[in-house]
Amino acid sequence: MPHYVAFLRGINLGKRRIKMDQLRTHFEEMKLGDVSTFIASGNVLFESKTLDDQKLALKVERALAKSLGYEVDTFVRTRAEIAQVARFQPFDAADLSNPANTVHVGFLKAALPKKSARELIACRTAVDEFCVAGREFYWLCRIKTHESKVWNSPPMKAAALPSATMRNLTTIRKLVALHPIS
Repeated sequence: MPHYVAFLRGINLGKRRIKMDQLRTHFEEMKLGDVSTFIASGNVLFESKTLDDQKLALKVERALAKSLGYEVDTFVRTRAEIAQVARFQPFDAADLSNPANTVHVGFLKAALPKKSARELIACRTAVDEFCVAGREFYWLCRIKTHESKVWNSPPMKAAALPSATMRNLTTIRKLVALHPIS
């Protein structure tokens, strides 16, 4: 049976609080198997006979909207795809190994159109750099992420990126290490 990870946008931020055991129960009620969560930020591992991750994302979004009372953008990847994300080296080795830098992965529903990908990459600053690969984009931040001004910059706003959810690349690598594909 295929193994998946659902990344839920905005879970446990603001008023969108849910305990992970409740979230697991919601996924089990959707008839998804071997459900587990990874840290309390909306990362859900599960099995499904469904081979279409877009259909799975839509199923999860609809069920969560009904049970939680608010929309939850959902981004589903196979565990093999997540392992590829964890191995990917989007920036040079010096930047990736610098402990002062952080790298975040943005999960999208579909690959960015080439124009949008170029616009995102063009938002590069002295402290922020971007890479686009498939349905993910990577953000290298050379300062504390909350200090970066890139997301409120006019070029970023003009890029009008679609909905995405971001996770620290370190978190993705820990997820893969703790939950290897069997």
